[in-house]
Amino acid sequence: MEILRVFNNNVVLAKDGRREVILTGRGLGFKAKPGMRVDDSKVVRVFVPADGRDPDHMAQLLGDIPPEIIKLVADSMEEIGLGGEAAQTPTLVMALADHVCGALRRVRNGIPAIPYPLTEEVRSLYEREYTQGGALLAALNRRLDGALPGTEAVAFALHLVNAGFSTGDLSHTYAMTGVIQQLLAVIESTYDVTLDEHSVNVGRFITHLRYLFVRIHQHQQLEREPDAIVKSITQSYPKASDCARRIAALIELRLDTTLTEDEVAYLTLHVARVTAPTGR
Repeated sequence: MEILRVFNNNVVLAKDGRREVILTGRGLGFKAKPGMRVDDSKVVRVFVPADGRDPDHMAQLLGDIPPEIIKLVADSMEEIGLGGEAAQTPTLVMALADHVCGALRRVRNGIPAIPYPLTEEVRSLYEREYTQGGALLAALNRRLDGALPGTEAVAFALHLVNAGFSTGDLSHTYAMTGVIQQLLAVIESTYDVTLDEHSVNVGRFITHLRYLFVRIHQHQQLEREPDAIVKSITQSYPKASDCARRIAALIELRLDTTLTEDEVAYLTLHVARVTAPTGR
């Protein structure tokens, strides 16, 4: 590989065949210059920019993270079965490594563990990611002599959820979590029921909402169904349709976007499922 740009002693941008990659490793960029060959023995991690992300920007962000922390996170993700996510989503590794740096800094400075907001919501709404976050915390602590507090499992879970939005900013995920809770409350008040957030149909509904928020974020809402199908859904489930429109109004208020008729129709189907006897 050939060096294209040196960001600091530990991070360089390089040419690997036809693609540009970001390389991290202690001393990798020391005295290195564009055009020189990469010292493969110093490479700790290779990042391939994805989703149209600017390699220079990613490299600058990586420049603030010690390469050993990046390796620590990547190895821990590999151990718990998240190696594929680490390879496909470099921004996730970056976000987790940056978070670990901050958490270790707080521990060294004697700052008490952060009580993350929405802890119970995260446990309930993102059960899979919360389990993965706990496993990641355990894997990291095996390498860090138990330095990280247990509350970090919530933060790791949120980063895993957030990876689906192709953004390093957790504020969007916090907002999404609050909106999901509100939407479930709309259904409960409309039907006078208490939903089991661990049931299969409620889980599917939450997953649908998460992908809906991704589509909204990417400006790619569904709008391909024939009018006859949308009309049939509305007529078949009138109460669920009314509830879905309340949900759509709340989404418009919270996320400043108007849902297409297709999206409202799919919400109607999910509302009908979660309020059916087998969905409780």
